[in-house]
Amino acid sequence: MRLQSDLLAWYDIHAADLPWRENQDAYRVWLSEIMLQQTQVETVKPYFARFLETFPTVQALAAAPLADVLKRWEGLGYYSRARNLHQTAQIVSRDFDGSFPRTVDGLLALPGIGRYTAGAIASIAFGQAAPVLDGNVIRVFARLTDLESDVTQPNIKEELWKLAEKWLDRERPGDYNQALMELGRVICKPRNPLCAECPVQKHCEAFANHTQNQRPVKARKAAVPHYHVAAGMIWNDDGQLLIAQRPLEGLLGGLWEFPGGKQEADETLPECLNRELQEELGITVEVGELFCVVQHAFTHFKITLHAFTCRYAEGQPQAIGVRDWAWVLPEQLDQYSFGKADREVIRALEERKRMLF
Repeated sequence: MRLQSDLLAWYDIHAADLPWRENQDAYRVWLSEIMLQQTQVETVKPYFARFLETFPTVQALAAAPLADVLKRWEGLGYYSRARNLHQTAQIVSRDFDGSFPRTVDGLLALPGIGRYTAGAIASIAFGQAAPVLDGNVIRVFARLTDLESDVTQPNIKEELWKLAEKWLDRERPGDYNQALMELGRVICKPRNPLCAECPVQKHCEAFANHTQNQRPVKARKAAVPHYHVAAGMIWNDDGQLLIAQRPLEGLLGGLWEFPGGKQEADETLPECLNRELQEELGITVEVGELFCVVQHAFTHFKITLHAFTCRYAEGQPQAIGVRDWAWVLPEQLDQYSFGKADREVIRALEERKRMLF
């Protein structure tokens, strides 16, 4: 099909110089594909380099403590990816002698690897004739076919998977898949696509019909919920702060935080804080001044985090609703992995310290 040859000819000339393309080692391909989920290329580049420097092989990653993996991942978000990376590395090292499965089915059996990621690894690292379908490819296909249907619907997505299989270049599947994704990233952009520079423009039905800015069709998203969260910067008489580790499963699993939680409809923020501290750690505190306020957006909701300066009152901390807890000096906080909102609190604490001293 002429589409494939036109696309590959463009890719051979214009392929971006990306660190994970230096070789097609399965470990590097896998690591980059996991990092690139929900994350932009420019954001991933420095993380990829630092991660490889710390964990140069899948065996090195498998042998590392999870806390070290989370710390190296800190700031990249979607932390379940880091936990799955660690678990998969251990499986590959233990059960496959450090070599990744070469087939889509074998890769799908590993934690954190879905249909798209399995296809990307199999095609790029092993030359398997496996299709891919991510957001970029969906957008390209929706425009090439001038698709009027909602691409978020499961049956439509399945039809697009069939199209990806049908259009796959079986001689250079890895290059072709990367070319498709790169086309969506740099040319066939979500808004104002660069049609004049597109190597497959003559194959594009949306361009011919002047509907490229109307494709792909997606259902309107529901309103994003917003929550108020109270967190305690709890000091003891030794100048230490109390931090808590979230359970491994769930949002921000395994990360540390200033303890607290979501405000209920019938309570003030200080009341919320003491309730959460009782439920999670079995302690009470004297809630003092509001130290700082942080706005943060997760994938499906937003929060306003209210961090209060607190004084530890009574009760021996217990890991009731948390995985662990620790008293630490402010200068020791950088030894622990925190989510973005809590890192903003730490940044405010460091700024306050600089102003005082």
